This record gives sequence, C-alpha cells and structure tokens, in this order.
Amino acid sequence: MIKIRDLKIRLGKKQVLNGVDLDIPTGKTVVVMGRSGTGKSVLFKNIIGLMHPDSGSIEVDGQEVVGIPEKELNEVRKRFGVLFQSGALFDSMTVGENVGLPLREHTKLPDAEIRKRVADRLEWVGLKGVEAMKPASLSGGMRKRVGLARAIAMDPAYILYDEPTTGLDPIMSDVINRLIRSLQERIGVTSIVVTHDMNSAYHVADEMALLNEGRVVFTGTPDEARSTSDPIVRQFIEGSSEGPIKPL
Repeated sequence: MIKIRDLKIRLGKKQVLNGVDLDIPTGKTVVVMGRSGTGKSVLFKNIIGLMHPDSGSIEVDGQEVVGIPEKELNEVRKRFGVLFQSGALFDSMTVGENVGLPLREHTKLPDAEIRKRVADRLEWVGLKGVEAMKPASLSGGMRKRVGLARAIAMDPAYILYDEPTTGLDPIMSDVINRLIRSLQERIGVTSIVVTHDMNSAYHVADEMALLNEGRVVFTGTPDEARSTSDPIVRQFIEGSSEGPIKPL
C-alpha cells in the first residue's frame, strides 16, 4: 500500500498541493482525476521522488520515502514502473534496447535472459517482433505500448501511468485501457492512473480520487462517482462549465 498524508507543495506563488490525503490499496487501480493544472502530475512526481514536498508523508509498503537519502530512494524506485505521457523513449535506441534498458542498468541478468524478457513484455502489450525498430518509425499508440513494456520489464509492484490515453484515438485509447486492466490481472500490480479522460477512468478504475484546489475532494468506486450528488464531482464527470469549479 501507498499512504499519502497531508502532502503540501508550493511552486512559486501557487499552492499546488494543499494537504493531500490518499491511500493506494495493494493490487488495486486508483485513478487520480482533476483538471489540468490541479496537481495530478505533481502528485505523481512526488510519489517517485522526482519532486519533493514542502511537508507531509508518503509511505510505500510502510517505509517513509519523504526526505530519505537518494540511495534508499533509488531502491524504492525499483518497485515502480512508470509510463510517462509521451512514452519517453530514447530515439537513438531500438525498441528492444529501450525496453531492456532498466534490466541492463539494475540487474545482472545475462544478455540472453534480457532479450527473452524484452520479447515477452513486448508480446504482452501486443508488439511481438518489433525489437529492431526505432521509436521514430512507431505510431503514437505503439510508442505508448513500448513505454509500457519498459515499465513492466522489472516486474514492478507498482505502475504509475501519466495521462496514458492523451493524444490517442478512441480505438487505441481502448487498447491502452484494456492493457492496464490485463496487467493488473496478469501480475497483480498496484496501479495509479493520472488522467482527466473519464472514459478511461471508468474503464480501468477500482477506485477514483478527484483533486481540486490542492486537495482530494472525493474518493470512491466508479459507481459511487456516477451516483454522487456532490456538485464538484458531478460537474467534473459531466464536463460542465457551470458549477463550483470555475474556468481557469
């Protein structure tokens, strides 16, 4: 489990997170929703130590990670796979080299075993036999799936997805949503999905959390989100410009 308590961070004059409390239960997929600029990606980066909060606590499997030495933080990071919004592939490397990079950096596996695991993970995401291709020759959906194959290369306990369907057409978005679900079932991974795509959120979520003005203002199942009378939640999930959430 990941436990986040009273997390606060200010960027310049803006209080981006202002006392975030959130639990990520083991084996579940939690979708963190909110408008652009509400701190979803900032929360994401704090969880894996790419940013550091001004105050508050983040526990991963009972270990406090805020303020720990970089060496210890790097060990915690090995439990995480990350799918960045753009895929974050290295254009100078082949697909196989991109997917195998964390294995070469963080394990002592022989080359043959790395190649086998790369091939397996690419097959899991529906990209069998593309190891020799370069990222520049891939479609947007293929880049996302290569990024996902790399994220699961080390069999992580947690996967963080940053806007996994952004820039994809509806069909490819559905492919990514189904992959998120299938990986949860295949390897029992705990997932955090940062998105404002409600179709994706309803498809993949076991639980939803809505960020607004630096705080989590709702947590619940997709059915609870659909049935709530909370005006903030209703306005967001319905995509209405009228309500308590004011246009930026």
